[in-house]
Amino acid sequence: MLGAVRAQRPADGPPRQVRLAGVLVGLQGLLAIGFAVALGVRSFAPGVAVGSVLGEAGYFVVIGAALLAVGIGLFTGRRWARTPAIVTQLLLLPAVYSLIGPSRQLVLGLVALVYVGSTFMLLISERSREWSMGMDTPDAPDVRS
Repeated sequence: MLGAVRAQRPADGPPRQVRLAGVLVGLQGLLAIGFAVALGVRSFAPGVAVGSVLGEAGYFVVIGAALLAVGIGLFTGRRWARTPAIVTQLLLLPAVYSLIGPSRQLVLGLVALVYVGSTFMLLISERSREWSMGMDTPDAPDVRS
């Protein structure tokens, strides 16, 4: 079993792109948890439906914890973490569009676009793809033709 873990993560670790993407995804997770805390504080305001606000806060805690785990997984070289990180960035694109378009929050939308787009590009870079497929190890077969 220990051999399987070593085969999944080479001794030299993931490439810089993957580590940086891990930090960015982990920050997304921390932001979601921070938002959940803010929602929890908001539930104490008068006239707020406590149940629905706390339910939403719980949702963001779960999402934030999952993103934090994915970010740590990427940073520490776990290949499984790349796919959920890519899917998350793709799922955030409609939120970015909503900020830029219907919400008319251009500056915030552009900042979010750069953040999400950069994270996505780091995750799909050639070096990251080769790493995720195990093509970065010395004994990996050369499948590029």
